[in-house]
Amino acid sequence: MRNENEWGSNLAFVLAMIGSAVGLGNIWRYPYVLYSNGGGAFYIPYIIAILVLAIPFTILEYGVGYNYKSSFTKAIIKINPKLEYYGWILPVVVFIMTIYYSAIIGWDGIYFFLSFLKGWGSNPNAFLTHNVLHYTDSLGGIFHFIPFVAISMLVVWFIIWLVSHKNLDEGLGKISKIFVPILFITMIIIVVYSLTLPGANIGLNELFKPDLSLLWDFNIWSAAFGQIFFSLSLGMGAGFTYASYTKKDTDLITSGLYVIIANSLFENFVALGVFSILGHMSLQSGTPVSNIVSEGVTLIFVIYPQVFNTLGVISLILAPLFFFTVYVAGITSMLSSFEVLSISIQNKFNMTRKKATSILVIVGGLSSMIYATSCGEYILTITDTFVNNFVVILSVTIECILFAWVFKAERLINFLNSKSQSLKLGKWWLIVIKYVIPILLCVIWIGGINKLLNTATNEYLVVFIILLSILLICSFILTVLKPKSQNWFKTEERIK
Repeated sequence: MRNENEWGSNLAFVLAMIGSAVGLGNIWRYPYVLYSNGGGAFYIPYIIAILVLAIPFTILEYGVGYNYKSSFTKAIIKINPKLEYYGWILPVVVFIMTIYYSAIIGWDGIYFFLSFLKGWGSNPNAFLTHNVLHYTDSLGGIFHFIPFVAISMLVVWFIIWLVSHKNLDEGLGKISKIFVPILFITMIIIVVYSLTLPGANIGLNELFKPDLSLLWDFNIWSAAFGQIFFSLSLGMGAGFTYASYTKKDTDLITSGLYVIIANSLFENFVALGVFSILGHMSLQSGTPVSNIVSEGVTLIFVIYPQVFNTLGVISLILAPLFFFTVYVAGITSMLSSFEVLSISIQNKFNMTRKKATSILVIVGGLSSMIYATSCGEYILTITDTFVNNFVVILSVTIECILFAWVFKAERLINFLNSKSQSLKLGKWWLIVIKYVIPILLCVIWIGGINKLLNTATNEYLVVFIILLSILLICSFILTVLKPKSQNWFKTEERIK
């Protein structure tokens, strides 16, 4: 009988990891980052970031995850029992990210139904701000509840529960095999059609016009490494957790390369479609592409509806396809981040998968209601900065040092090489994970904190302090609670 926390096949593992990596960051973040950081010139630091950061760190995380075949927290305890508190910080902060992800997916669910009749009207920006979000950038908006947004978000949590409470291969494995291919197919349809639009070449020329002078600017390098970090969710526990579910014959190195390549191809393919559409808008309106391009929520819920308003009857097919694709991308990413805390709780408190996921869905669903208020998007923006620019990068820096130095990553080389049908590890890998990556992450973290301190308002900092307090208190509670599993401190190692 198969373990409820084990992949039925290597394909299920690879597709689940691709589903985790391919998400909202590819669709709304990458096109803007590529455009605003030198266009074609951006590919130089981008490729270097893949080689220096993505590949070495992914292999490290997969290798250590496979070795312990347990949750991230339990593995940290095995490395050093005194570090259990740190072992809970990463799963908890990733769960905080999962909660606000449900808000974005919930908004997209609303737009999916609106898209059949272009329910956003002739002014998508005003519709989003006033009719959907009821937006205010004041914390006073927390008292204005938006029921239909709350319902849409609760539907997302129900889907997460429906998939996650089942055995791994029957739930997450099956959903990945179905929806990851659908995600790629629907995006291919949208992008191919976008390339045929009049004016598409205007947008593509603007996108790929290289500004080589920016290569001497630190910001373009920081942006490249930050995008790879964000897009692949490096060090957020999903790769570690998913790899711990793999079987003994899994080629972890090649699997990691498949995930990285698929993610990179997907986000660059999406960029072609986005800028083809922006070029078409530029031609139709006479407005330069530089005045149309935007990032984040505006790109998904304002720019795309504006485009669909200009496309005629075909948009009644393309618009639902697009918002369905975004929904699938969000769900697959959310499932992976949800898993990180779930498996840690299962391990420590000897819970069944059904019980742990049910508890977390209730906690997450109730907590997410703060984003169903008028200041929901404002708080979400702050929370996103807190998670990605502050906690995760610092936590991953510590993780890299622990895995490379304390765990002694050289222990993994012979085993990983023996299974690999592609890349072979050597001293180069140890140098990168022991020295290069920790230094790079420290530089990125310091740069992010400096930017925050120079730009944040007092209200922004108050939310930051509240979030930090929640993170530290929840991690402390999970640390001091007595384990109900006799094996909590007895993790076996698969690589001797």
